[in-house]
Amino acid sequence: MDAFDVVVIGTGSAACSAALRAARGGLKVIALEKSEWLGGTSAMSGSGVWIPANHIALEAGVTDSKEDAIAYLRAVQPDDWHEAEGARHRAFVENAPAMLRFLSDNTPIDFRLIDEPDPYVEAPGGKKYGRMVSPMPLSRRLVGKYAKRIRRSTLPHIFTYQESVDLDIYHHPVRAGLKVWPKLLWRWLTNSGGQGTALMTGLIRGCLDAGVTFRLSTRAVALVQDDAGRVTAVETEHNGQRQTITAKRGVVIASGGFEWDKEMREKHFPGPLDRIGTPSSNEGDGQKLAASVGAHLERMDQANVYVCLPTRYEGKRYGLPINFLYEPHSIVVNRHAERFISEATFNIGEALDARDADGAPVHLPCYLVGDHRFLQSSPAFRWYASYERDWVKKADTIEELAALLSLPAQKLKDSIARWNALCAKGRDEDFHRGEPAWEQKKDGGVARLYPIDKPPYVGLSVNRSIIGTKGGARTNASGQVLREDGSIVSGLYAAGLAMANPIGTRAVGAGTTLGPNLTWGYISAETILRQNQ
Repeated sequence: MDAFDVVVIGTGSAACSAALRAARGGLKVIALEKSEWLGGTSAMSGSGVWIPANHIALEAGVTDSKEDAIAYLRAVQPDDWHEAEGARHRAFVENAPAMLRFLSDNTPIDFRLIDEPDPYVEAPGGKKYGRMVSPMPLSRRLVGKYAKRIRRSTLPHIFTYQESVDLDIYHHPVRAGLKVWPKLLWRWLTNSGGQGTALMTGLIRGCLDAGVTFRLSTRAVALVQDDAGRVTAVETEHNGQRQTITAKRGVVIASGGFEWDKEMREKHFPGPLDRIGTPSSNEGDGQKLAASVGAHLERMDQANVYVCLPTRYEGKRYGLPINFLYEPHSIVVNRHAERFISEATFNIGEALDARDADGAPVHLPCYLVGDHRFLQSSPAFRWYASYERDWVKKADTIEELAALLSLPAQKLKDSIARWNALCAKGRDEDFHRGEPAWEQKKDGGVARLYPIDKPPYVGLSVNRSIIGTKGGARTNASGQVLREDGSIVSGLYAAGLAMANPIGTRAVGAGTTLGPNLTWGYISAETILRQNQ
């Protein structure tokens, strides 16, 4: 029986943040990874990290405050969430800046500010700049024997987050590469990567320096409790062998989402689903483990919902998270062939995932419809669309396209006619596409209102894609797992996508998966260090 102070289940950003903080606090820590790859969903990510009132912005002379961040969260989260999530929102805001400074001091990660506004910058407390950070490239060689074990991504991590935005690699991949080719060559020669690769390389290096033990291909299969109900150990399985690892001070579940468990996914996300863009090891192990010891599972219908291009990864059909819904000469319609949202809105995934009172999808199936000029806007789109050759439908008339998509023909004709009329006016009077600050930033200050009137016409499904569910064990503001009656499951903590996340499907910034994930891992470790000594 192995003995540790803290057992962390998972090796993504939340897991490594918890492991690093606990280890730097003097505890003996082990992090378990069920797959053969370190880093989880975080390693595949673009690594935008949303941290309000952070020290990097302060040093750059950017004004922000925790009070403004709280006001912003309260203003933009769903109306019925504030009472239930207010305490956890405050805990996140209070701890996030300290977490970022801790990572800057204890890892080789070089976080830089990203020139992106809050998506609801017009809301109280919203900021145009200073809350988004992302790491500069790091060489995988920093982690020694684990260099080949860091999970690869479907995204081009040879670029940084800011380069991806500034160079517009989606529309101009060749030009982008030529513009910065000396940097790209150096990164290739040094086995370096930006985005999620840099984030997880730095976190893993920091953990190794702090004495954290990593154990790969080791699945947590059961939690062990003492007579008082305290979680005291984790039962694991490696190469068919069972082993129990004791956790004297606590167990942190940070194992990711459940989107690859078909039964759980279909229960909580009924209706059409296009693609999944996360590691296939995200099968809800943490949620099931928490439930087995009486934890209350909550927010199970929340997820990082987006749109994904088709691709292949590890021999499977996968999704590449890129928003292509606000391209010229196209609109998005629901199953009634009606527009229902600005195609450029930040939280387009929330709109796609809208549910009725019974939990059934309101709009799905949804489709992007346009004319042939849509296909000319991006060589990257055409490349990835080739992975599913039957995805893009083409027709000479709108009526024929409607038939191919099983949409009401007259309604589709009316919706396209209405869009064309709005384009002629130069303003989207229905959904104000291109008007909010976020959309102006993405559109380069010019709303892309272009008619759909040059056949052949095209159409393709744009149902939900999932890049991480956000439901799991309910926790308090200290990261401790709770039962349904609000009592604490002693010795058990949850963070990241394995917890009932206080920021759900409605994201408040491009980095409001990773920012909170890192912070809740940090909070959990801080609680362990304060308690049970």
